[in-house]
Amino acid sequence: MVSIPELRKAYRTARDDLLARRVEAGHWIGRLSTSALSTATAVSALAIVQREIGDASGRPHDAVIAGGLRWLAETQNRDGGWGDTDLSLSNISTTMLVRAAFHLAGVANDNDEMLKRAEVYIAEMGGIDGLRLRYGKDKTFAVPILTNCALAGLVDWKEVSPLPFELACPPPRFYRFLRLSVVSYAIPALVAIGQARFFHRRPRNPLVRWLRQWAVEPSLRVLQRMQPASGGFLEAVPLTSFVVMSLASTGRVDHPVTKQGVEFLTESLRDDGTWPIDTNLATWTTTLSINALAAGGEDVSRLECFRWLLDCQHREMHPYTQATPGGWAWTDLSGGVPDVDDTSGALLAIAAWSLTSTDVQHQHQARGAAEAGIGWLLDLQNSDGGWPTFCRGWGTLPFDRSGSDLTAHALRALHVWRGEFPQLNERISTAVRRGFDHLAKSQHVDGSWTPLWFGNQFHPVEENLVYGTARVLLAYRDYGSFDEQPAKRGLAFLERCQNADGGWGGGPVESEDRNQSCRSSVEETAVALEAVLGSACNQSPQDVITKGITWLAEAALAGRHCEPSPIGFYFAKLWYYEDLYPLIFTVAALGRAAYLLDVSPNGLGASAAEKSHPPQLDFEPKSN
Repeated sequence: MVSIPELRKAYRTARDDLLARRVEAGHWIGRLSTSALSTATAVSALAIVQREIGDASGRPHDAVIAGGLRWLAETQNRDGGWGDTDLSLSNISTTMLVRAAFHLAGVANDNDEMLKRAEVYIAEMGGIDGLRLRYGKDKTFAVPILTNCALAGLVDWKEVSPLPFELACPPPRFYRFLRLSVVSYAIPALVAIGQARFFHRRPRNPLVRWLRQWAVEPSLRVLQRMQPASGGFLEAVPLTSFVVMSLASTGRVDHPVTKQGVEFLTESLRDDGTWPIDTNLATWTTTLSINALAAGGEDVSRLECFRWLLDCQHREMHPYTQATPGGWAWTDLSGGVPDVDDTSGALLAIAAWSLTSTDVQHQHQARGAAEAGIGWLLDLQNSDGGWPTFCRGWGTLPFDRSGSDLTAHALRALHVWRGEFPQLNERISTAVRRGFDHLAKSQHVDGSWTPLWFGNQFHPVEENLVYGTARVLLAYRDYGSFDEQPAKRGLAFLERCQNADGGWGGGPVESEDRNQSCRSSVEETAVALEAVLGSACNQSPQDVITKGITWLAEAALAGRHCEPSPIGFYFAKLWYYEDLYPLIFTVAALGRAAYLLDVSPNGLGASAAEKSHPPQLDFEPKSN
């Protein structure tokens, strides 16, 4: 076991590293991993745009396309495929998109051997049938991938399911009743890709052909209204790329949506010629960081990002999802869309700020923002008692159905403001009861919960039951409900999942010959440790806690707390990692451990000598 001085040192190391990662304005931006998938789709989009505008323009995107292809050629995995990030296993989706990018750029013959290895990999994964099997009934990502391949001449258009883009024409309030084959955030893809399929392969039915021809311009106007000022739909490179390539391929390279999308892609380009999956997660990483510091008893009111965080709250109805005012998105940029996870994180961060702040004006501002945010959360609760990502009642496709991690996060946000708004007390009480009922019903037989937003690429079905269970247990912790059976079963699951080295990976250890999903990671160990620490006085055996603290503290002392793993699970089976995740999660877990073990570095609960001479914390923002 690490000694108390070593634990203190490990926590301070991680905390100081986290504070040093702020930008000059005082908040965190982080850095999302470079993505082969994003790079491939952006290259495809720009190649099609350049093909459509012809040589008269001077071929402005040649250098950008060449740079992206060069990086892709250098990062092919040994099995012939590509994964979503440089740390990811190969998958059929990204490999098909990379192959299409080389063909659309007109350099397939120059990379013949590399593409032959890719084709072998695709065939081994089942080809088009394997792609469809990967996504099941959800067409959100399968259809765009096949569209990209059809535009490259690698797939027949008959393999691309026609998307009913005419359904985007009714008022948005009716969308959830239409049972669309794509999730709520994918309306831009529904329109642009649906139109590309329509133009390249007309339906045989004359009535459908007439209806869709009529819907072209009205649905384009919907698309134009949804496009944010940045030009990037959801600030996401793949989604924006699919829209750009689809419209450009039908001769609308000069359409405002296409032109703004191209601007977004060129401005999102990184110095090494690649693209990330999204511009940034600034709001999310900032609220996670504030809440992580607060877990260790830090005085977060000294951070200089309170006004920035309040300014991130959406105060008008969102044109994308028709979300009412009061929520937060993952980013402060124009392409962000209010969602449950980010709103919950912001409400927790504002509460932590209010708890330590003596500024009366800040207290008043915090209450106003929190009241609007709590009302927003209450309005989004699904009929099953859980919370979805963006839109209430859309259905069962990913990110529209209720998620256990989202539900637990929302319950924690409601708890921390409970009693502050008497007019909402009855609604909050009802929502909390229904939320916990949903968590009990969604718990698996083995005691685990599956999260919506995070996965483990080594797990047989790419789930991350350790992350999901840990995040749900924090809700039981906050409500003092670890004596309830679902919480006991969840804790028992986490205890079974702990590896012999004291850390956690993506799932339970089922045999002596453990697969890679069980290897310990900083992120999974930190979230599991924070959860079991919450039950330190009730349920979890001391040796489980001790071993977990030792593994994570030793990782921090060795500098491994800055080594990310691709646990981010975004869109439909789309991977990313964020450089700040391991750092943030380590601070939260070790800070909580230090606080509970009566050695809090900032003097809270520390010895009399430490209280007399507390260390001076450097909360002045740094520039990256």
